[in-house]
Amino acid sequence: MSRMMSKKRLLVGFAAAGVLGVGIAAPTVAFAENGATPTPGASSDASQGTDRQQQRADRQNEFAEALAKELGVDTDKVTAALDKVRAQHKDRAKGDRPERPSAEDRQEKLAERLAQAVKDGKLTQEQADAITKAVEAGVFPGPAGRGHHGGPAGTPGR
Repeated sequence: MSRMMSKKRLLVGFAAAGVLGVGIAAPTVAFAENGATPTPGASSDASQGTDRQQQRADRQNEFAEALAKELGVDTDKVTAALDKVRAQHKDRAKGDRPERPSAEDRQEKLAERLAQAVKDGKLTQEQADAITKAVEAGVFPGPAGRGHHGGPAGTPGR
């Protein structure tokens, strides 16, 4: 049984490596076929944008065909799946994410958690006060502190 399972894992690993290889190789081959050094033309910026869009569409079609061949699936199915994933990605990028709670809401929730920790005996009141003071001073990363989303007191960081 374990030998059968290891063969299955090996085959899945090879399939994943093949898909990854095609995913890396297809755009590289498409780029190499188009020429590594673009030559300036007399066309306007609008037509260059159209050319780029057409080249991108051609590369995507080549990628879909190569992926379909590798997986043994119909090219139309692969193209439809890729379009669906792109649409989902665009929806996520547009803001389908839930809103982040405000700084006041986060501080209120922190105060509640700290109060519960004091009540449960996990922290002393002095420790909870020190944590609150550190957050307000901007010691911890995040919108209210230095780090990922902002600098001290919520000002934009660098």
